Amino acid sequence: MKRQLFLTVAALTVVGAGVFFTLPRIVDQRMNGVALAAPYSASARATALHNSLFVADLHDDALLWSRDLLTRYSYGHTDLPRLREGKVSLQVFSTVTKTPKGLNFERNAGDTDSLNALVMAQRWPVATWSSLLQRALYQSQKLHQAAAASQGAMQVVRSQTELATLTQGAAPASGKLIAVLATEGLHPLEGKLDNIDTLYDAGFRIMGLTHFFDNEVGGSAHGLEKGGLTPFGKQVVARLQEKSMLVDLAHASPKVINDVLAMTKRPVLVSHTGVQGTCPGPRNLSDAHIKAIAATGGVIGIGYFEGAVCGLDTAAIVKAIRYAVNLAGVKHVALGSDFDGATKTAFDTTGLVLITQGLLEAGFSENDVTDLMGSNVLRLLQTQLPAR
Repeated sequence: MKRQLFLTVAALTVVGAGVFFTLPRIVDQRMNGVALAAPYSASARATALHNSLFVADLHDDALLWSRDLLTRYSYGHTDLPRLREGKVSLQVFSTVTKTPKGLNFERNAGDTDSLNALVMAQRWPVATWSSLLQRALYQSQKLHQAAAASQGAMQVVRSQTELATLTQGAAPASGKLIAVLATEGLHPLEGKLDNIDTLYDAGFRIMGLTHFFDNEVGGSAHGLEKGGLTPFGKQVVARLQEKSMLVDLAHASPKVINDVLAMTKRPVLVSHTGVQGTCPGPRNLSDAHIKAIAATGGVIGIGYFEGAVCGLDTAAIVKAIRYAVNLAGVKHVALGSDFDGATKTAFDTTGLVLITQGLLEAGFSENDVTDLMGSNVLRLLQTQLPAR
């Protein structure tokens, strides 16, 4: 009887473990969907223009998931084969390290973490189970390992010098995908200023200050207090700018945005957002903030998800871009998909030609489309990344 009980428990444990370890794929498939299925087609004019562009996207969370970046998948939004098909030249990959349970756009506490089960189910190193810093570093390692195994198809860029080497000649740049590493929220600092140096050494160059909850740096647009920069946060922003690490204001509270704008000596960016003028919501930018961010020389990336543009089609994305351009100027608006961010988007990365077509149909010139689809991001990085 005891032997039979042991065998039964063992069998149930195996089955339970199998379900547990397949859960990430199920979650990924359900949460990173598209409204319009591939393949995507556009006019001959839009396709020809798109194929000549330097296309850049400011935000992708693919590193959170167990997918291999070098393998093409039938779910999720990005991988290297699909990025190349979409003619993407530069992709910013962000690291997600913590999300609160019951996540919503309005009000979240920071005392829970829904990623714990995902981290364990994906068999991340034990150190990542309790350390947000280690989660960020592990995702950096994943990106660098993928680049090393890509046989030259992808390169992680850390400096102006490296970027210049890859962007000589016609776009898309050298046939390679340029990857830039970012973090979504600075809770991985774990309250220690010196951890900025740790993240810098690991290749991080774009630093989101907050995500879905208030942290040691300052208030989130979705937090409980939604306050400004803390004294520690002001030290962090100053250190980031000293090291030529770009400050990303996506998810930041209006008070944090104001505080950063008051102290910044360099351009700032918003990697993935919407605008209040076309889609009211707690995470979308006011007219005043759009103008002020542009005045720093910064760039605003427009997202493709419902919470950013109040729609799941090209028309909603283009409407938000047009609104931001009217306020900020065409040199300060860009793409910021939020691909693979547990979001449903209009299309995956192979559908970016639809934005090119949508911009042309909305009356933007080919030069304007060139800027919006990627040249604005390229110019920002050419001047704001560390020199070497």
